[in-house]
Amino acid sequence: MKSPLLSLFLFAFLAAGAVLPAAAEKADRDKPMNAEADALRYDDLKQTSVFTGNVVITKGTTIIRGAQVDVSQDPEGYQQAVAIAAPGKLAYYRKKRDGVEEYIEGEAERIEYDSRADLVKFIKRAVVRRLKGSTLSDETSGALIVYNNNTDVFTVDAGSQNSTPANPGGRVRAMLSPRTAAAPPPAAPGGPAPVLRPSTTLGTGTPPAKAP
Repeated sequence: MKSPLLSLFLFAFLAAGAVLPAAAEKADRDKPMNAEADALRYDDLKQTSVFTGNVVITKGTTIIRGAQVDVSQDPEGYQQAVAIAAPGKLAYYRKKRDGVEEYIEGEAERIEYDSRADLVKFIKRAVVRRLKGSTLSDETSGALIVYNNNTDVFTVDAGSQNSTPANPGGRVRAMLSPRTAAAPPPAAPGGPAPVLRPSTTLGTGTPPAKAP
C-alpha cells in the first residue's frame, strides 16, 4: 500500500542534507529533511533512494518537486539528486540566497544536483529566476542552465529541443533588471546651519558717551 507521506529518518545516509545545495541559506543545514511521495524504494547496500509520485522534498527554505526524485551517495559521502518531471510538466527547485531576501528558483524537465561540485543543472525547457521577495528580478530560459551555488554564476545554452512557436530557433532568452545603487542619505532641511560668532558689545543700543 502506498503511503502519501514518507518521513525520512535515514540520517546516516542524508545526515548533512547534501541532497540539497550547501550554499542554500546557512540555517537550512541544521533543519531536518522531509519528503512527501506516493512511494519510496531505499537500497542500503547501494546507498540509493528513489521517491516516486508527486515528490516534495524540503529542507529549511529549499524545495525540490518532481514526479520522481532519485538520490545516490558515493563512497566519499557526496550525494547526487535527479528530479524528473511528469510528461508535459516541469520539475521545480527553489532556495533562499544567504544573507539577502532573495530566492533562486528554476524549472525544467530534468533537474540534477551534484553536491561535490555544488552545481544545479536544469535540462530541457529550462527556466531560472531570481526574485527579490516575491518580485521577479531576473529570468533566463534555454535548453540547459547550469547554476553554481558557490559563486552565484550561471551559464545558459540554447538548443533546438527548446524551440517553441514563439522561439522556433530555441535561442536563449533573458530578462535582467538593472542593479540600482543605494540612495544617498537625505540632506538636512533648511540648508547649512549659520556660523555663530561672538559679539563685541552687549545689547543692541548705542554705547554711552565717555565722560569729559
